[in-house]
Amino acid sequence: MRVALAVHPASGHGAAGRVTNAVAGKLRAVVDDLAVVSAASVEESRALMLRARDAGLDLVVVLGGDGSAHQGVQFCAEHGVALAVVPAGTGNDLVRALGGPTESLKAADALVEALGRGAARKLDLGRVDGGPWFATVLCAGFDSAVNERVNRMRWPHGRRRYDLAILAEMAALRPKRLVVDTDDGRMELDAVLVALGNTPYYGGGIPVCPDADPADGLLDVTVVGRASRLDLLRILPGLRTGRHVDHPAVRTLRARRVSLGGDNDWIAYADGERIRPLPATVECVPGALTVIG
Repeated sequence: MRVALAVHPASGHGAAGRVTNAVAGKLRAVVDDLAVVSAASVEESRALMLRARDAGLDLVVVLGGDGSAHQGVQFCAEHGVALAVVPAGTGNDLVRALGGPTESLKAADALVEALGRGAARKLDLGRVDGGPWFATVLCAGFDSAVNERVNRMRWPHGRRRYDLAILAEMAALRPKRLVVDTDDGRMELDAVLVALGNTPYYGGGIPVCPDADPADGLLDVTVVGRASRLDLLRILPGLRTGRHVDHPAVRTLRARRVSLGGDNDWIAYADGERIRPLPATVECVPGALTVIG
């Protein structure tokens, strides 16, 4: 088996770089050939992965956070290469959804064991307008506005940056017109956010689409309709448990293909990465990715 270990050393505030040698050592014990690919940018990572593919490649192991995993998903889905993720980020939502350990070295041990058993499975993916793929959740509205603000901020670092961004966006909260089209009909309403889940989690373990199953061929859709700041404050605590779907302002449905539009200026984020402004059409592609572990 020819394997590339793709490392983004800065992931997890440097956690990925600190465990690279240990993870590589565990993998070398069970694979025929291991190439360690270390990249500081998305462009560099893609170029190095293409070189590894041209040399013959069976598996990409991503060592990093959800952003690194997102880049691995793009490469593997496009080129028919299997993917494994050793988490070393702050969210680790894909690994969490797949039921794996979220601590790097424990995850590496689990991967070694899975390789020994030949354990592989097919995973559905979401795809936006025939372009970018995503493995976890695509969101737009309040939560993506928080991401936009966080990306513009230079201070503070860590979780406090998100806390401040949430407070700022809460102050600016205004419901906007959202149109959700599926094969079963159209939903048109004033809303504050929409999430399309291939898996349940985003934002470091928040089950925004709590029943999403990455092997059912469908996307779970969660829409928070017209809600005041007070309503949102009541809904947000339930996000950690999945109970938000019981709130009267929340609507849920399932669909193979979803078009999002309306009179809004929302930006779509998927796997925590900026994708594009709405409108956008998203489809579930069954069995689009082979995952190990």
